Amino acid sequence: MISQDNISQILESGGKVLDNDGGKIGSVGQVYVDDHTGNPSWVTINTGLFGSNESFAPLEGAALEGNDVRVGYSKNKIKDAPNVAPDGHLSEQEEAELYRYYGISTNGYATGEDTTGTTGDSDAHRTTGADDSDRASVGHDTSGPTTDDAMTRSEEQLHVGTERREAGRARLRKFVVTENVTKTVPVQREEVRIEREPITDANRGEAFDGPAISEEEHEVTLHEERPVIEKEAVPVERVRLDKETVTEQQTVNEEVRKEQIDTDGVDSDRR
Repeated sequence: MISQDNISQILESGGKVLDNDGGKIGSVGQVYVDDHTGNPSWVTINTGLFGSNESFAPLEGAALEGNDVRVGYSKNKIKDAPNVAPDGHLSEQEEAELYRYYGISTNGYATGEDTTGTTGDSDAHRTTGADDSDRASVGHDTSGPTTDDAMTRSEEQLHVGTERREAGRARLRKFVVTENVTKTVPVQREEVRIEREPITDANRGEAFDGPAISEEEHEVTLHEERPVIEKEAVPVERVRLDKETVTEQQTVNEEVRKEQIDTDGVDSDRR
C-alpha cells in the first residue's frame, strides 16, 4: 500500500515503475494525490526515448519494492492508457476516463458526482514532495519531478580500448617430395693385356716344360666395379613455429550522442 509517507521516497530515489510481472516499464515521473484524501492515487511513468512519453498508472494495489513501485497492471496495458497531459492536475473527466480504462470502480466519477459531497475542477493533483510555492519561483520539470532551477546537459564520450581475440591459426606440416640427385663415382675394371717375353735362361725351364707341340688354353678372370646405391635418412634441421607481436595503427569511427539545450519563449532583445 502506497501512502503519503512514501511520496518523497518515490520521487527522490529515482526509482522505476515495474509491471505486475516485475518487468521494468520506465522511470517514475510524477505522483498525483487525491484532492480530498491526500492519498497517492496515480503515478506517471517516463517511457520512450529520453523519457519523451508519460503514461498514467493507478496506485491502487501498488507496492514498494525497495525504491521501485510495482503496479498491478501489465506493461502493454499501461502504455496503451488514454493520453492525458501531465499538467499537474487531473480533471474529473480525465480521471474518470482513466478509471474506466483500468476497470476501476469510479463510485460516481463517470457521472461527474464527487464521492465526498463536494465538486471541483480536479480530483487529483501532482505532488513533488515540496511546497508548490517553490515550484512557482524556480519553474517545474514538465517531464518529471522538479529538482532545482538548472537543467543538466549530458553527452556520450567515446572510450576506445583493445580486446584480445583469436585471429587465425598457423601450423607446420611435413610431407615427402622426390627429387633427382646426380653424383659421379669412379669405378675400376680389369682388361686383358698380352705380354710377350723372349726365352731366356731365366724362363727356359718353364718354356720346355710340357710337350713340344700341343693345343692349350689359358683363362683369366676379369673384374670390374659397379656403383652401389644405398640411402640413409639423417636429420638435417629442426623447424618450429614462433610468435612475435607487431603494432599497427587502426582508426575507429563511431557516433556519439550529446544533448543540446535550446531556449523557448525567451526574448533575445532583453538585456
